[in-house]
Amino acid sequence: MERKQEVSKAVIQRLPRYYRNICELKAEGVQRISSRALAERMGLTASQIRQDFNCFGGFGQQGYGYNIDKLMEELGSILGLRAGRTAILLGAGNLGRALLNNFDFSASGFRLLCAFDANPELKGKEFGGYSVRSSDDLPSFIAAHKPDVAVLTIPRSNAPEIARELVDQGIRGLWNFTGEDLHLGGLGVPVENVHLSDSLMTLCHLVSATEE
Repeated sequence: MERKQEVSKAVIQRLPRYYRNICELKAEGVQRISSRALAERMGLTASQIRQDFNCFGGFGQQGYGYNIDKLMEELGSILGLRAGRTAILLGAGNLGRALLNNFDFSASGFRLLCAFDANPELKGKEFGGYSVRSSDDLPSFIAAHKPDVAVLTIPRSNAPEIARELVDQGIRGLWNFTGEDLHLGGLGVPVENVHLSDSLMTLCHLVSATEE
């Protein structure tokens, strides 16, 4: 479905949450849902949901609500989950191994190909079914397999230099866990900077606010 207007980043950031809840509803056997019921489930307002969906033309019918199968298909298409994107992971340390062992990349629209690490002792090992290759093999691997995205769980100090090298080699997006904010918009490459501490500090503020 074509977008009716330029969509704000705030709306885009809510789309994965909508998609996750719709997938859960489908698993529960729900076939359709109203904007009001979906809003109650997600802690939003029905008006907010309708406004967000209207950015893409709207998906419901007045008096009927949203068909779960159709909504899941439409949201998945908007998010690009059917595009067959591929990814690689750089840095098989504790955080990298946690992602390899526990995160479902395919559910988020990516097929993870393998991991890379500079530590020779990790070469050839597997975590979560993914093999670890030497960082020396990275340029040739990217040239041969053309992955779309790189997941960065490398040391913070190395992040800016390696990020630019990856872009030069053809990587089209970065999922960055290094703690270093990377801004590569000038190169035409989107970066999702993930700071777990930001989320926890937000919770700290909210807990403190309840005590006032």
